[in-house]
Amino acid sequence: METIRDTWLIYQRSLTLSLRNPIWVAFGIIQPVLYLLLFGPLLNNIAKMPGFPPGGAFNVFVPGMLVMTALFSSGYVGFGLIDEMREGVVERMRVTPMSRVAMLLGRSLRDVTLLLAQAAMLVLLAIPFGLEINPGGVAVAFAMLTLIGLMMSPVSYILALTLKSEDALAPVVNGVTVPLLLLSGVMLPMSFAPDWLQTVAKFNPLYHAVAAIRALFNASYGDSEIVFGVVLLLVLAAVTITVGARTFSRAAS
Repeated sequence: METIRDTWLIYQRSLTLSLRNPIWVAFGIIQPVLYLLLFGPLLNNIAKMPGFPPGGAFNVFVPGMLVMTALFSSGYVGFGLIDEMREGVVERMRVTPMSRVAMLLGRSLRDVTLLLAQAAMLVLLAIPFGLEINPGGVAVAFAMLTLIGLMMSPVSYILALTLKSEDALAPVVNGVTVPLLLLSGVMLPMSFAPDWLQTVAKFNPLYHAVAAIRALFNASYGDSEIVFGVVLLLVLAAVTITVGARTFSRAAS
């Protein structure tokens, strides 16, 4: 119960700080919206090509943008933690009996809350462009985005606690997120890629997340990628949370 209480306290504090500076929340949605406005219309002709997944251009493109939003929204949260470390926030917390696991979970849940708000805005903005949605599929898709957030946020915090410098963190985060992004098929379906690249992409968990969310948006509930994607993200989120909690315990002990 103490861990739940401490998690809620950290979550409230972190969310309040984020809402006091909403410009960062707004910038988190600007990039995918620009892709939606400037790149999405180009897919209308590409959607007629052989090999393009079913569902129409925006039902293929928007799920990719949602995963991209989750990746970048959660992958860069470590910069905020470094700032807190510099200001002595983590140092002051470590002398309290607060749960070390809560120090990670509270921040990660804040990150997921902001991510889901950005994702909801993106979906609503995409409807006039031709996105077709069904409530059940969108609900499961948002649950998968939650798992991506809980997978990526601890990774970013682990790197922040280890590197302790924005100058060191930036290239490492870019080195992790860019390959994940390129090999997930968020911009163009990997069905257009050569066989060797499709094989490499299957080792990327976000590739399966994109495929699963596209199936959900198209109400293809029998697609095996949905179950595989959910289970894979559950396992990876559990692993990164566990490692992240241990890292926080070592850093704050």
